[in-house]
Amino acid sequence: MNVKKGFAYAIIGSIFWGTAGTVAEYIFTRTPVSPLWLVALRLLMAGLLLLVWYQLTSKQSILAIWRNRSATQALLLFAALGMLPSQLAYFMAIRYGNAATATVLQFLGPMFIVIFLALKRRHWPSVIETSTVLIALIGTVLLVTDGRFNHLSLAPLALIWGLIAALAQAAYTLLPGGLVKDYDGRLVVGWAMFIGSIPMLPFLFVTPVHHLSVPGLAAIGFVIIFGTMLSYLFYISSTKYIQPAITGMLSSFEPLTATLLSTAFLNTHLMALQIVGGLLIISTAFVNFFKKEQQ
Repeated sequence: MNVKKGFAYAIIGSIFWGTAGTVAEYIFTRTPVSPLWLVALRLLMAGLLLLVWYQLTSKQSILAIWRNRSATQALLLFAALGMLPSQLAYFMAIRYGNAATATVLQFLGPMFIVIFLALKRRHWPSVIETSTVLIALIGTVLLVTDGRFNHLSLAPLALIWGLIAALAQAAYTLLPGGLVKDYDGRLVVGWAMFIGSIPMLPFLFVTPVHHLSVPGLAAIGFVIIFGTMLSYLFYISSTKYIQPAITGMLSSFEPLTATLLSTAFLNTHLMALQIVGGLLIISTAFVNFFKKEQQ
């Protein structure tokens, strides 16, 4: 029963994330809201919600992490190099492309992790790790060219921001490792989101968002509550019942959800080889899962 609960939590969290990407695409194409404004509001509100949630359900103060100098330095680094760029680059990739391709490109994060760890340890990746990098690269080429190697199927800015999102996703995964061992994940992510929102706050006042329709307001609320707060809650809760490797594999529901919803509701059209490329990139999550299972 607990394993089933873990599977359900991981899938629901990933579906919420994927849906939020499609909803963000709707916001950028149907309302005057810019990615900069939405990132600022999302990080600020979600960060505050997580901190309030932690304070109400924990016996420790939300200021506990600030009493340790090394933890403070790690938190600031995580916010500046992981949290903020991952959120901003992802939404910019959606703005210049679409939710489907942006979410798939973000899934290249594990490839950059493999490359970084190989450079750090100064030894060649294992056969399986090398295979995942090659699969991801082939998938990326097919996704952005549709097999026509003298032509890009994506806008250059969509590709650039998508790759930045993948790099930032790798940093987001690697940087808070020590923090989440010593502190509650809600505390770490809540503060990282709040800190990451600070440089973006001016955009809350310069982006014209007057006269937003009810659907527009509902979409923004969905991104903050379901696409950030609840998706995080379900996703981290899954790790209590199933292995993190399985959770990572089930995160493939995120790009699948974004692709299906964008195609169904926003008229996003992917060519056959682009779909193959996306599936190759997503398949690396399963390869990494089986690698960990064999260790």
